[in-house]
Amino acid sequence: MAASPSTARAINDRNALRLLQQEGPLTARQLKQLTGLSRPTVADLVERLTAAGLITVVGEAGEQRRGPNAKVYGIVADRAHLAALDVRTEGVAVVVSDLVGAVLAEAWAPIAVDAGTGPAVERAVTLVERTVKEAGADRLHTVGIGAPGLIDPASGELRVSKGLPEWHRLLVATLQERLPAARVSLENETNLAALAEQREGTARGRDTFVLLWLGHGTGAAVILNGSLRRGASGGTGEIGFLPVPGTAGLPSAADCGGGFHSLAAAAAIAELAGEYGVVAEPDTEPVAAGAVRAAAARAREEPASADARFLDALADRVAVGVAAVAALLDPGCVVLGGEIGQAGGTELAARVQDRTARMSPLSTEVRASLLGGGAVLRGALLTARDRAQDELFGPPAAL
Repeated sequence: MAASPSTARAINDRNALRLLQQEGPLTARQLKQLTGLSRPTVADLVERLTAAGLITVVGEAGEQRRGPNAKVYGIVADRAHLAALDVRTEGVAVVVSDLVGAVLAEAWAPIAVDAGTGPAVERAVTLVERTVKEAGADRLHTVGIGAPGLIDPASGELRVSKGLPEWHRLLVATLQERLPAARVSLENETNLAALAEQREGTARGRDTFVLLWLGHGTGAAVILNGSLRRGASGGTGEIGFLPVPGTAGLPSAADCGGGFHSLAAAAAIAELAGEYGVVAEPDTEPVAAGAVRAAAARAREEPASADARFLDALADRVAVGVAAVAALLDPGCVVLGGEIGQAGGTELAARVQDRTARMSPLSTEVRASLLGGGAVLRGALLTARDRAQDELFGPPAAL
């Protein structure tokens, strides 16, 4: 059955807006070529979207061209403003952008472990409000938040966790109270990092892969056939609790000591670096990431050095997690994410891939993160932008 004229217009408008999101500003001629629509149809939709305040003329194509065909159209960037938060145990990072994702302001504030729940929440919320003001945003349309820990799939709230500060759980509700017009959403930090790596990082073009997070803690995000898998209780990817023979003991429901976390989290890696005498430049980045970055750089020059042996030992540990992931999911690709995964680069990734191949019959490519620790904030911003654009542009029309 043929679509009605109104449905056809909705489909055409939606397609044009998506192209402008993905490709950036375009001329009417380019829209015609990309959509396959006739010139009159494209002219009508451009007029319609301009009148609705969704797109506007942002320039002209070519120095010599003038007239209607030379006009370049883009999404009205200041129609909505967005914020993204990366909530860590030791602080919070905030970025504010316009509707097309251009960063207008960003900030970071440390939060002491002993700050107290109320003061910690107030410090984080005040940082958001100050950054919004600095960006010149009248109000926020959408706020995306990435945080460690399990998120209840039914309520969308962080579950109580012994190892995480209480202020993490209260932050979302407080932000919603202080920013009543904003849509506030919460997602696990590793899941957001995986989405960012898929959209803009080392996993571009892959619809199935696993991101193994190596930072202050360990975690994993699973994307299968293009879909993020959260699990029945929101716990997919809690690889820190994977039991590892030969460690101090078995993990418990409240403590991942004895699990993969005790091998590959930042504290364990820093201790391992010390055993090999590997040091990093002081105060440049977290100790573990700095040691791994320095070792990777020196190992390229001296393959038989203590730095190279440290990377080998670290790869032995990381490969335990990668091989477990390969055996259960066969993703074909594992991304070493977080600050440590990025710091290790191809030197660490190649070593982990080699060791995984010895332990598993399943072919598994291991790649280093391109976005590192910044992937969480980027993923939060991308999801906030998607949600805002979906709401402002309307849901995809269907025949």
